[in-house]
Amino acid sequence: MPVSASAIYFLNLRGDVLINRLYRDDVGGNMVDAFRLHIMQTKELGSCPVRQIGGCSFLYMRISNVYIVIVVSTNANVASAFKFVVEAVALFKSYFGGAFDEDAIRNNFVLIYELLDEIMDFGYPQNLSPEMLKLYITQQGVRSPFSSKPKEKIVPNATLQVTGAVGWRREGLVYKKNEVFLDIVESVNLLMSSKGSVLSCDVTGKILMKCFLSGMPDLKLGLNDKIGLEKESQLKSRPAKSGKTIELDDVTFHQCVNLTRFNTEKTVSFVPPDGEFELMKYRITEGVNLPFRVLPTIKELGQARVEVNVKVKSAFGAKMFALGVVIKIPVPKQTAKTSFQVTSGRVKYNAAINCLVWKIRKFPGQTEPTLSAEVELISTISEKKSWTRPPIQMEFQVPMFTASGLRVRFLKVWEKSGYNTVEWVRYITKAGSYEIRC
Repeated sequence: MPVSASAIYFLNLRGDVLINRLYRDDVGGNMVDAFRLHIMQTKELGSCPVRQIGGCSFLYMRISNVYIVIVVSTNANVASAFKFVVEAVALFKSYFGGAFDEDAIRNNFVLIYELLDEIMDFGYPQNLSPEMLKLYITQQGVRSPFSSKPKEKIVPNATLQVTGAVGWRREGLVYKKNEVFLDIVESVNLLMSSKGSVLSCDVTGKILMKCFLSGMPDLKLGLNDKIGLEKESQLKSRPAKSGKTIELDDVTFHQCVNLTRFNTEKTVSFVPPDGEFELMKYRITEGVNLPFRVLPTIKELGQARVEVNVKVKSAFGAKMFALGVVIKIPVPKQTAKTSFQVTSGRVKYNAAINCLVWKIRKFPGQTEPTLSAEVELISTISEKKSWTRPPIQMEFQVPMFTASGLRVRFLKVWEKSGYNTVEWVRYITKAGSYEIRC
């Protein structure tokens, strides 16, 4: 069920109507009085964003010092209505230089009316893309003095672009050098026991792209995912190539991806937006290659001393290295003095977080640096509770390594002019919630 809004109102905090637009004749122009009387004056604004009064439903949201109220008389999709409000506000901000408040509305009445006519037709949401709307609604809004974004050029045949299948890319783009940058960025989430067994582990990843391509190119991306390789071997009537394959879970795509082709051929085909965008997101729960293994040994020697030994093993290739590695090793809060030795990096005791912070700027692969520390404690009579050890936490970045094993098999670019392109592919794995119990 779509939104099918009957009217939309913009009110200030006093309940005065700043601007409104009626899309249907099934509600009266005084419906806002019911909202002001039954909701605003009864101080029930924070209880629920959806209220029914009589035969109408009021869906409202506060943005800065403005209430945006959508009035519907039929059974409407509430989630779609609020999504419309959020995207409409983002559109207004793009015209107003980043500001959306009562003053911005009062200074841009004509522009707002023009936008309201374009983004909703007979109560049904239409195109809310700022990039597309700015191609033919070129009126300059009253901008914030901090905004320096220049006015975009008018591109001919804008109506065709808005009503066509490719609404995220305009025609006529020309670059001297046609380049594509693709980054696979993964975050590893781990919870490991003190004995080294994995309690929970998963990888969340995203593929980021930056395209500087002329014309209207068609791109095709091939990954070493299991389903895609099996489908390719079926279409070509030959066995799949040997090598590691992975299973992607919870995959979501950018709107530019051809989902019909993905469902039939299991290939990621798309006409990319110009510039930077997020092509897809995914999650992996099986076959995760952990970049680090931490082996802690913490002994409490009476009530006055703690002995800490930590070994960190890097599991990636010897030619690779991790950057910005930080290992936070917890110590009791009544710590008085610490002494430590490390085979690599630097260590400092941070009393604010009750941790030994071990930093290694560049961590080579296939190495095992160690830390040995002695912690002296303050003996207190009141402190009789046993020390509840928090987990060891890690931060790191490993370039050219993916914990999932995901790899780009090919990235092909087709364009009718047949120009040559340069493709750049990078991989990086970061720490998400990477914890080891001790």
